[in-house]
Amino acid sequence: MTDTTEGALKARGEKLPPVEPKAEPETTRAAPPPAPPAAAAAPATKSRARKIGFLILGAVVLIGAIIYAVLVFTAPPSEETDDAYVGGNIVAVTARDGGTVLALHADNTQQVTQGAPLIDLDPATTDVQLAAAEAALGRAVRAVRSNNAQVDEAGAEIAQAQAELSRAQNDYSRRRGAAADGAVSGEEVSHAGDAVTTARASLNLARAKQAQAASTVAGTSVYNNPQVLAAIADVRQAAINSSHMRIVAPVSGVIAQRTVQLGQKVAAGTPLMAVVPLDSLWIDANFRETQLQHLRVGQPVTIHADVYGNDVTYHGKVLGLGAGSGSAFSLLPPQNASGNWIKIVQRVPVRIALDPAELKKNPLRVGLSVDVKVATSDRSGPMVAGSSPPAGAVQRSLDGGPQIEARIRQIIAENLGRGR
Repeated sequence: MTDTTEGALKARGEKLPPVEPKAEPETTRAAPPPAPPAAAAAPATKSRARKIGFLILGAVVLIGAIIYAVLVFTAPPSEETDDAYVGGNIVAVTARDGGTVLALHADNTQQVTQGAPLIDLDPATTDVQLAAAEAALGRAVRAVRSNNAQVDEAGAEIAQAQAELSRAQNDYSRRRGAAADGAVSGEEVSHAGDAVTTARASLNLARAKQAQAASTVAGTSVYNNPQVLAAIADVRQAAINSSHMRIVAPVSGVIAQRTVQLGQKVAAGTPLMAVVPLDSLWIDANFRETQLQHLRVGQPVTIHADVYGNDVTYHGKVLGLGAGSGSAFSLLPPQNASGNWIKIVQRVPVRIALDPAELKKNPLRVGLSVDVKVATSDRSGPMVAGSSPPAGAVQRSLDGGPQIEARIRQIIAENLGRGR
């Protein structure tokens, strides 16, 4: 359309027809580059690999679930808990008699054997008491010897009194005969009769003295005389008190809780330290009351201690079940009869013995946490342990030992005049 035509149309008031854009020639459009075949195949390959990976993962999970289910349903019955701790004897070492600490031979964490010296107390006072008791024993032996001599002396007095009585009786008889003939006076006869009475009284007195002297030694010897036995008991008591001045280890173990210090004045019964025998430990496992139905004495147990993890496995057996729950033996047991009652699952301690060989190879400490698993397939054992006496070390009585017995015999022999 020309400019004149546009002007004529505008003069007549007519609208111009819309002008369509001219189409560009096809030769001016730029053709897109063709896509490479490798780029088009990459998403399909990744999608296929992802599907294969998910399938493999699903298969692994399914197989694992099947294996776990098989293990769970075919595994032998058991009960396990992680509320378990290592228990053991904590042997308290106390002072039997008071004294001042002169020496300390052991400290915390040290290993000691039974009978090893731990503490020395000042023995000055007990040594003096022992010497006094030995002197009293010597006096008792000499007193018995004196009593025996008094018996012999009383026997001699009896013989003398009998002789005097016999002489007085003879004199009296002669004087009575002479008095019948008028050779002696009646007064002299009376005096002779009085002499007989006096001699008879002297004989009775001598016999009484002999009985009194014999009463202290009759039926006994020097070794079983009551006075000597009392003196021997005093010597033994003094020797026992003297032996208390050296405190030794009652059992073999590791020293713990030492509170005594050098130079400290301790009284009888004062706790000084403790000895923990690490070769006789056990496990206290607190099982829920819902787990006790199939627990029996003697069932095998596997234990894993937190200190070693799963690298070390201990093997033990059930020794017995506690007589009550932990709350029943607490300092303030619950009052279930009150209105504020809430049911709580209780736990009962179960004692488990450990293998001494495994315990020696991998030592444990009292109070360590462990995980226990009890195999409950064998339920033939009792639910309550028997009445067998507990195993444990026995401490020797501090009675002075054979040395004090030899010393007692020596003192008796010396005071009997027999020498050593």
